[in-house]
Order: sequence, then structure tokens, then C-alpha cells
Amino acid sequence: MSDDLSETKNTPLRRDMRTLQRMLLDGQTSSAIELSGSLLMRSRSKDERDPFSEARIRMERALIGAVEPSMVGAELRWCVDRLNALHQGSSLHGISLLNLAAWHRNRGESMMALATHAEISPSSGHPDDIRGLSRLETGRIMIGLDDLDPAMRHLWVAKECLSQTGLEAEALASSLEWLDLALEEIDENSPRMSQRVSQAAPREEGGSTWVPANPEDVREIVESLIPILLDDVSGRDRIDIGLILDASVALGENSWHQLVSDRISEIQDPSLLEALQSCCLLYTSPSPRDGLLSRMPSSA
Repeated sequence: MSDDLSETKNTPLRRDMRTLQRMLLDGQTSSAIELSGSLLMRSRSKDERDPFSEARIRMERALIGAVEPSMVGAELRWCVDRLNALHQGSSLHGISLLNLAAWHRNRGESMMALATHAEISPSSGHPDDIRGLSRLETGRIMIGLDDLDPAMRHLWVAKECLSQTGLEAEALASSLEWLDLALEEIDENSPRMSQRVSQAAPREEGGSTWVPANPEDVREIVESLIPILLDDVSGRDRIDIGLILDASVALGENSWHQLVSDRISEIQDPSLLEALQSCCLLYTSPSPRDGLLSRMPSSA
């Protein structure tokens, strides 16, 4: 993600804002709150007036507890509106929308979160990394609403955007969560994901929808995941590798099962070991309809 502060001249205020960012990264919240207060005053002063920096500082302060909890939503909305006026489609404008959407979701306001994410789109000029993160979160919200057809589309777009921009962990999460849904039902007569994405249109009414996955899309995802997941097979809760085994059975692709089986001496997950040591697949991933969204590997 680009730093919008670097897109204009390097003023003393903006240099000090980078100090604020380092404090936040280091977890120095109390010091950051104190510094952000002085930076906010400077951004409004006659000598250093900087509306762009003011919006960023106010957004950071809303996120780190420097404003009253009852005012956080209003502050985040103000930042979105100000950045929309100053530089619509910039990385910082996108980040402000992601933060506002997350605030709504954390309050259980799923529809407001979706409406906020809808402001991030190719037509608005937001970069692919922002779009990818937005689509990933949108897909997760749709899963929570049990609306799985659009969830799959959003996760697919997220995977593509995040892969192109080097956000590998987030791209991996998108692929795993898409595969988790896809394994619910696979039908060779179903349209490919590229077609489902390109032909998607707004619906007049919401509701729960489902379209089975095409086996070629499943194959594409699994073959992209295998070199990543099998690079390190350690860890006692490897649901991600379990998805590979489930896909192997679903598509009758024994080679995927064999690739995992070849690493059996390194595998620590008891469920995987049981599945690999039996004559038939015993590992069954929990259904995404049960609300298990993340398939990221655990640490060893």
C-alpha cells in the first residue's frame, strides 16, 4: 500500500507524522496519543495548515482511543468525507473506508459495512490492494449473511487483486476461504468464476443464494495453494492442508493426496495423520455454513 504522505512535499509536519506512524507500529499508544494531539493542532495552524494530514491524524486518533467512544463513528465518517473531497481514490481514502466499514461490522451493522465497502470500486480509482482487502471483508460479511454466491465472487476478486499486489498472506486467506465454500458442491456445468464475476449485477432484493463451483476453478485454486501450504506442513491444526485432501477426493485427483502423503513424517496434525493413514479419506473440513471462515495455518 502506498503512503499518501510521500506524494507531496516533505514538510516538517509530515516528517513528524512518520514518527507517529512508527510509534503506532511499535505499540507506543500513550505516546502516540500525546504526539497526535500536537500534530493535529499544527495541521490546523496558519503556518502548517494541511487538510490531508489533518484527516489522517483524526483517523488515527479515532482508532487508538484518543476520542470518546461515542464519537468514533462520526470521526471516521468525517475522515472519509474529507478525503473523498481532497483525493478520492487515494490509498488513504481507501483506508478510511476500510476503517469505517470495520467499525460498522464490529457493531453488528453488516448492511452499513457493505454499503461502505461498495464505495471502494475500480470506477472510484482505488488501488488494487485496497480493492482486494475490501472484497475479502465483503466476502466474509456475505458468508455471515449466508449469501454464498456473492461471497464466492468477492473472495475470488480479492484473491486476484491481492495476488497482483504482493499481499501474499491476505491472498492466501482469500483462496482458502473460497475453497472452503467451493467444496460444498462442485458441478462441471456451473459457470467459471470469471464469468460469474463479469456477469454479476445488482439484485433488487437480498437473500441467500448459492451456485456450485466449477471443478476447473477448484483445480486452479488447489494447484496454486499446494506449493505454499506444503512448504511447511508442521503445526497441529492444519485445516488448510485438510482442504487439499477434501478437494482431492471431490475431484478424484489422487496426485494431490499423494503430495501430502509424501510429507507424512513431517505432519503433526492428528486429524491429517489419521486421514492419510487410512485407506479412505477421513478428514472432513467443517462447513462454511457453520461459520468457520479462516483456514489459515496455525504456527508450529
